[in-house]
Amino acid sequence: MNIQTPAVVVDLEKLEKNIYKMQQFADKHNIKLRPHIKAHKTLEIAKMQLDAGAKGITVAKLGEAEEMAEAAEDILVAYQLVGASKIQRLLSLNKIKFITVAVDHLSQATALNSLAQEASQMVSIYLEVDTGLNRCGLPRGADVVQLAKGIRGLSNLRLKGIFTHAGHVYAAKKEDVPAIGQFEGEELVRVAKDLAKAGIIIEEVSVGSTPTAFYAGQVTGVTEIRPGNYVFNDAIQLGLGVCQEEDCALSVKTTVISTPSSDRCVIDAGSKVFGLDQGAHGAATVKGFGLVKGWPQLVISRLSEEHGVITVDTKLGPSPSIGEVLEVIPNHACQVINLADYVYVVKENNPIFCWKVAARGKVV
Repeated sequence: MNIQTPAVVVDLEKLEKNIYKMQQFADKHNIKLRPHIKAHKTLEIAKMQLDAGAKGITVAKLGEAEEMAEAAEDILVAYQLVGASKIQRLLSLNKIKFITVAVDHLSQATALNSLAQEASQMVSIYLEVDTGLNRCGLPRGADVVQLAKGIRGLSNLRLKGIFTHAGHVYAAKKEDVPAIGQFEGEELVRVAKDLAKAGIIIEEVSVGSTPTAFYAGQVTGVTEIRPGNYVFNDAIQLGLGVCQEEDCALSVKTTVISTPSSDRCVIDAGSKVFGLDQGAHGAATVKGFGLVKGWPQLVISRLSEEHGVITVDTKLGPSPSIGEVLEVIPNHACQVINLADYVYVVKENNPIFCWKVAARGKVV
């Protein structure tokens, strides 16, 4: 199999190891693993996760759910759906799969309930709680309880659980990751107890994020974790101390196409391959636009659409020659996957499969 660059490459043995490690953690702590597939968007990896013991999957968008329905029976759409057309798509999927959807406002719930009534369907709900990201979700307090009561009063909705995503961990220092994960789990359990005092018993207390999963998942009362990036890991996870370089299963192969000066070279992968992410939610844990493996003197300092410009620290070593193939661990693997049509799967550096990124570009 001939691999032309730029190419997105997945090391099968590292991928399998990462899947096993997270599943082993979930099994040890008697919690469910519901991985977020936005990290990989491929049917093959979703099936690997489910075969290893995952109880279902998480998606961000309906388009992802529609693609992943081939692999999974139980799908959480961890996103608020607004508009009749999207709700109708959800209900179509709900006829054939077990679908749960996010809500953080009563207007979302009433609109969903109205169309579910017309379709004679029951829809399961996760109520989103904010534990520090300050994005979607309600903070712990009376508003959460009131919304839960409102949802319970709707005939065609079933309040199955509560969930949160501690995405603000990506803006933290690595020494603060354990405390953020601990708080994420404890705060969501406190919300569950608040609901129980109001007579509302929920089945699932679900936490998310690869950096915090191993901490939030150990909190008594948490029933489910939803990490996504763990299957690959990336330079952001490295910067947060979540993994080691040898745990990074996804990389980009790219060729040096120009060496205009001793301290600058250019590769054939730009923003259309790597994206422009230098740290989700404001993090500054990375340097440049990816880690060039084995070349400490190289920093991908800027990207245009089809070119990556590398600064060479000649004190640490020479510039690579034209034609040299470099391997780069990207800053954010999820973004790289969404830009790729397919990935090459390698074992012992030999390509063995080519997997289609089935849910690529599914942002609706």
